[in-house]
Amino acid sequence: MRNVSLGLIREGKNPPDRRVALTPKKCVEALSSFPGLRLVVQESAVRSYSDQEYRDLGIEVQADVADCDILLGVKEVPVDQLIPNKTYLFFSHTVKKQPRNREMLRQILAKNITLIDYEMLTNARGERIVAFGRYAGIVGAYNGLLIYGRKHNLYNLKPAYQCVDMDDMQEEFFKVKKLPPIKIAVTGSGRVAQGALEVLTRMGIRRVSVYDYLYLAFNEPVYTQLCSSDYNARRDGRVWDTPDFHRNPQEYKSTFDKFLPVTDLLIACAYWDPAAPKLFTEAETQQPSFHINTIADVTCDVDGSIPCTKRSTSITAPAYDYNPATGELEPPCSRPENITIMAVDNLPCELPRNASRDFGRQLLDAVFPHLLSDTADEIIERATITRNSQLTARYQYLQDYVADTKIASAPTT
Repeated sequence: MRNVSLGLIREGKNPPDRRVALTPKKCVEALSSFPGLRLVVQESAVRSYSDQEYRDLGIEVQADVADCDILLGVKEVPVDQLIPNKTYLFFSHTVKKQPRNREMLRQILAKNITLIDYEMLTNARGERIVAFGRYAGIVGAYNGLLIYGRKHNLYNLKPAYQCVDMDDMQEEFFKVKKLPPIKIAVTGSGRVAQGALEVLTRMGIRRVSVYDYLYLAFNEPVYTQLCSSDYNARRDGRVWDTPDFHRNPQEYKSTFDKFLPVTDLLIACAYWDPAAPKLFTEAETQQPSFHINTIADVTCDVDGSIPCTKRSTSITAPAYDYNPATGELEPPCSRPENITIMAVDNLPCELPRNASRDFGRQLLDAVFPHLLSDTADEIIERATITRNSQLTARYQYLQDYVADTKIASAPTT
């Protein structure tokens, strides 16, 4: 392992993000596990772990981290806070050519910054090795039940962001025992969906098979997990093929219509490709058979798999109503016939201490051995977007994006 100085930067975006890449205890573990590592924490008034919590464990805390080689954050770094000639790790949200981050990537190139994007850190099978997805699912499912309770005047859950941590949030779970015998569908099979399932199970809600969910009645609330094959089919009628669905989603159609008459609460956790079919159409929401009245769109793709997700929402104002008759958005829980949508796009921020602990564990186990290696590493190389004021070979498709010319689509993988 090489000698490296690593700085945990203060999050600079507004509204403030209270997460951090490494908690105080994870900093101690990093220093113990990687000889030659120096670790510095930048002072922050908003971080969920206070400066004093780091100092109490002997971690160096200072106002400036410009003397560090590698800088770790969570969210995008404001342009005026970028330090030239450094290596940064954070979620850049640039690989899909997001317009809001174009200028940031330009400045990263101009300042000769090496950018390593957490989202692009993958193993040899292309699977992500670090993510906040589990906590997106945990908070998303909790928010879905919170909104359902508000809509039907059943109970009042304390918002997750007002909880000290997940233990505090779990003290609220008993309230959902007031649920009637509703049916809850969770889409997806990745980290996000697993987080959602974790919450429903801990709340004591019974899991049932897809068949029983569709065709049986229950005298208690139940949920089922839906994989892509449960609500999509090939247009040509041939047998389902999961790898082909991921390669050619445009060749498939939605069969989610069979779930519309029996589902009360939908918790959408499945990754959605823009070429893939939407779960349902806005026209279908006007049909008498459309039974869903609350949707927790954890994926929060605006105009994506959930067509009535017309905008994202905030932590403090997490929901709005979609009026099926008019297609207009209205205040949350304002009419029984409306569909209430929860579409918070930064869900892990609601449990920042837990989410930070989980993320730090992933960094120490799956990233630091590669990041701090003496030799070049494929995992780090695949996630490196810029180096020496140039886009790396893998990310040359971003050239028109940073040049502000015609924007082409990101390549499919």
